[in-house]
Amino acid sequence: MSTLVIGTRGSKLALWQANLVADTLRATHPGIEVRIEVIRTTGDHIQDVPLARVGGKGLFVKEIEEALRDGRADIAVHSLKDVPDTVPEGLVLAAALPREVPYDAFVSERHDRLWDLPDGARVGTSSLRRAAQVRAARPDLEVVPLRGNVDTRLRRLREGLDAVILAGAGLRRLGLQDRIRELLTPPEFIPAVGQGVVVVECRERDPETRRRLAPLDHAETRVQVRAERSFLRTIGGGCQVPLGAHARLEGDRVVVIGMVARPDGSLVLRDEVSAGASEAERAGEDLAQSLLDRGGRDILRELEENPPWGT
Repeated sequence: MSTLVIGTRGSKLALWQANLVADTLRATHPGIEVRIEVIRTTGDHIQDVPLARVGGKGLFVKEIEEALRDGRADIAVHSLKDVPDTVPEGLVLAAALPREVPYDAFVSERHDRLWDLPDGARVGTSSLRRAAQVRAARPDLEVVPLRGNVDTRLRRLREGLDAVILAGAGLRRLGLQDRIRELLTPPEFIPAVGQGVVVVECRERDPETRRRLAPLDHAETRVQVRAERSFLRTIGGGCQVPLGAHARLEGDRVVVIGMVARPDGSLVLRDEVSAGASEAERAGEDLAQSLLDRGGRDILRELEENPPWGT
């Protein structure tokens, strides 16, 4: 068999995910050779600026997708929450692996719950979605910008922060689940679209690679992904808009909860819709339209006129 080259970011978490895909491919297709190629992305280069200020889409995937298109890589492994609502022409998300815990995690050295923090406590995150929901729940707290890999963010707890909010999936994958004090769950805290999902991208016109990836695609996760990404495409925005959605399966139906908010947390719009699992995209669209009609358009207009991190 020819060698499959995996394009990935070089962080500890990204490499863990790439190796998961590599090991799964080797187990599924005995004798296959898989090699990992680290590719540095724009998001990796920019560590001292909030992502919403940087703007643009695909800060953590663009360079990897370029390697796919020019043949330097055969497949790309991403955290789905980093992937824009549409992929470039000629590429396809061929597999979504079984989802890890999708929720945000509250991490602190001294406090067990977000609600236990004292007035004025400092909470680190650079996600507009996380910040808006923290501010809505606890307007007395100070939200502090926080970038960097997982180890860097955890280190900030020893350097003056009272708590940080991180993806529970990343902590669990790195064996750091004991650092999780509390999982922040819906309806008060809604995760990012695709949070906890590892996806594999390849060239659309590469039937052999798509055949090899097909067994990695997890049916339940795929339904969730279809609903959540349909919501994202319909509502628009990305990292410059505080928004989130999470889909779950209940029998043969998919239930999607979503939110869009002002960055200061003064208004958080939430709603939930359901549909048959075969109509997952429609569920995501209906949810987005509901939130847009209930004030989401006004929030998007405000953010366009007054970007949350300035111009």
